[in-house]
Amino acid sequence: ATAAPSSAADEAFFSPGDACLGRIVSRLNGARRTADLCVFTITDDRIANAILAAHQRGVKVRVITDNDKAFDEGSDIPRLQAAGIPLLVDQTPAHMHHKFALFDRSRLLNGSYNWTRSAANVNQENLIDTGDPALLARFQQEFDSLWAKLG
Repeated sequence: ATAAPSSAADEAFFSPGDACLGRIVSRLNGARRTADLCVFTITDDRIANAILAAHQRGVKVRVITDNDKAFDEGSDIPRLQAAGIPLLVDQTPAHMHHKFALFDRSRLLNGSYNWTRSAANVNQENLIDTGDPALLARFQQEFDSLWAKLG
């Protein structure tokens, strides 16, 4: 996961293993302008550290997450909030169960992969990295809609 991801190819990744994790961290490390993250839970410090690093580089990071796991022991949400990253938490009884992220309005990561250690270590999960313009537009629309609704 040290090589820079290609910018053109659409790719699929699977866990257990570090393939999904590696791509998430790589996209966060490569972000230059924006990173819109809409994920049910974030407990993998390797991902949280990359989110914080992007924020510190001046990337405009926004996070949407769910209240069910946001403040559990091990959650990285309080760290992100404390760092000043704009963050909205779905407080409804239903779950905001998405796991997608948009980078510089040019790449989309989406799949079942939770941003957790157990997703990398033991779970059967998937992650797709795509630059498909129609999918980017639709997911950005969904993110912006949720951001407006929860904000």
